[in-house]
Amino acid sequence: MGTVTELFVIMFIVAGAAFVPLGYFIYKYTQSNGQPFGDTAPHGDSPSVINDLAENAIRFVQSRLAKK
Repeated sequence: MGTVTELFVIMFIVAGAAFVPLGYFIYKYTQSNGQPFGDTAPHGDSPSVINDLAENAIRFVQSRLAKK
């Protein structure tokens, strides 16, 4: 009967560890009035080198396809 109790304890610890990130996110979300990561800029408003490179690559491919 000891193995069932040990298995229960181990599974309880594993389940607790699995839900820790969810609990942390909920804690941070309720702490900052619905902004879990602080005051962040909306998507697309800030300049990004990666976005610029992707846009240039898309325009390049579109221009090559338009010429054919």
